[in-house]
Amino acid sequence: MKANFTYLKSMGVIVSVTAGLALIGCGQDESPVEESNAAVEATAEDPHAGHQMGGDAHDMEALPVEKRVAFMSGHVAAGLALYRAGAPDQAAKHLLHPVSETHQAERAGIDALGFTADVFESVSKALDEGRDAAEIEPMLQAAEKNMALLQKNAGGDLTEIITYLMATVDEEYAIGVKDGAITDPGEFQDAYGFSVVALNTAKRLEGPAGPAAIAQLEALVAMWPEGGPLADSTPTAVSQVTGKTAEVVKALSASE
Repeated sequence: MKANFTYLKSMGVIVSVTAGLALIGCGQDESPVEESNAAVEATAEDPHAGHQMGGDAHDMEALPVEKRVAFMSGHVAAGLALYRAGAPDQAAKHLLHPVSETHQAERAGIDALGFTADVFESVSKALDEGRDAAEIEPMLQAAEKNMALLQKNAGGDLTEIITYLMATVDEEYAIGVKDGAITDPGEFQDAYGFSVVALNTAKRLEGPAGPAAIAQLEALVAMWPEGGPLADSTPTAVSQVTGKTAEVVKALSASE
């Protein structure tokens, strides 16, 4: 486990050093202020653009396929919950994540695992057209099944995947919630989705770590409102969420 967290932290150092070198290399016509403004504009267009490739927990080019699938699945899980909570507008960007041009780095190598892009494209079209829930629900179920198939076919060490997801929850929740208020609904919702995926992954664990991890993950998921991670929710304190993710990791390592 320690090695995994060391890796995650080291990725953050690499990103920080790279960013510093980029600023040093700016010419007079490309000031750091202009670069910053451009980043703000990009994030306004896509709430996830600032976190898709450079976060400590999920540099997509460096991640093995099973972790990329877990990350993608977290977005889908958030979208499913939001749609079923009656917020299709909030659900849309999460359900579009697997086929978004912005997030194409995640899709490298997953077609061979059974990824079906047209399932998510159909969901996108249905949401745009405002179709009835009775018509959209089967599409959502198909998307859910496709993610489950990808997770199964991607394989990987389940304990490492869950540990990765806990680091990602910590990162994204701290972005989404500040001073007791939701400041970035997308990241608040993503953290929920990653927690759900981690819980489902734990149900596939064998041995004594499984039940303990499941209990802690059920408690983690319960830190979001029962009706779904809606943007107008009252959030749980960041310290409580990070405390619970630490308990999950502890439960995973208890039998090692």
